[in-house]
Amino acid sequence: MRCGARALRLLAGLLLAGILIACSSNSANNKNSKATNAPAATSASATVAASVQSTSAPASPAAATAASVSTSPAAAAKPKNTTLLLSTTTSTQDSGLLDVLIPLFEKQTGYQVKTAAVGSGEALKRGELGEADVLLVHSPAAELDYMSRNQGINRRLVMHNDFIIVGPASDPAHIKGMTKAVDALKAIVAAKATFISRGDNSGTNALELQLWKQAGIDPKGQSWYLESGQGMGATLTITAEKQAYTISDRATYLATRAQTQLGIVVEKDGMLLNIYHVIQVNPANHTGLNVEGARAFSEFMVSPDTQKVIAGFGVEKYGQQLFIPDAGKTDQQVQQGG
Repeated sequence: MRCGARALRLLAGLLLAGILIACSSNSANNKNSKATNAPAATSASATVAASVQSTSAPASPAAATAASVSTSPAAAAKPKNTTLLLSTTTSTQDSGLLDVLIPLFEKQTGYQVKTAAVGSGEALKRGELGEADVLLVHSPAAELDYMSRNQGINRRLVMHNDFIIVGPASDPAHIKGMTKAVDALKAIVAAKATFISRGDNSGTNALELQLWKQAGIDPKGQSWYLESGQGMGATLTITAEKQAYTISDRATYLATRAQTQLGIVVEKDGMLLNIYHVIQVNPANHTGLNVEGARAFSEFMVSPDTQKVIAGFGVEKYGQQLFIPDAGKTDQQVQQGG
């Protein structure tokens, strides 16, 4: 009997052990199953969250702008020849206007501009020699001669300002307040007051010589008549040093007034109008010109956005416009004050 009871207890123990092992195995399998399925659930949740965020959260302005720039046709279409040779008058450089416009043009188009700031006569000469792609000048008579000889194409009016006669505060020729430039030059001659000419075949020099001709005076060789042979900024500096008179474009004068301490003595004579044009060098006369770049620069200078920049240039610093935008007008309209 004892043996039978012991056998029954042993059998019951074995059965209990088997049940415990089975339960333990099922528990482990359930844990493994949860562990395996958890990442998938997390991944799916993350995907949904990311999808919601991307469709509901607006992009920042900076990011939107960057995306627009990177995919815009203008940004994608990089010029084949990125170097553009610009020959221009010194007044556009000395006034600071090109320091504003050139970076804008380069950013918009991808071109790199190499600027030669010389007198308008020299700029036209460089165009004739094929040493420039595009010109920005202010010597109308010389420009018309240049165009008549088929040296340039697509001459377009860009802007204007005016010339002024400036001099020292002492005003030895007593011309301050005169309304006619020719009369002022006659008074300078009568007083034998020193006059500084640029003498560089620039647009400013061409206007000055025209005024002397109208006055019936040949100043060449006179003791009171000196030629600087330099640009407008340098000529104004020499004029101040000599306590003399000179003719300047208004923009360069204003940009250097604090240094020179010269004053305006004659202004607002119709003869002193100063008109600027952009001209593409004629590619029929030269090989290797950057024709597309010249066209792009011409279009840029007369575009509404650039004209707005020109209109506002210098206003905050000097309290007045340095250049008046004129795209779309004719020279005659500008001359008539239109």
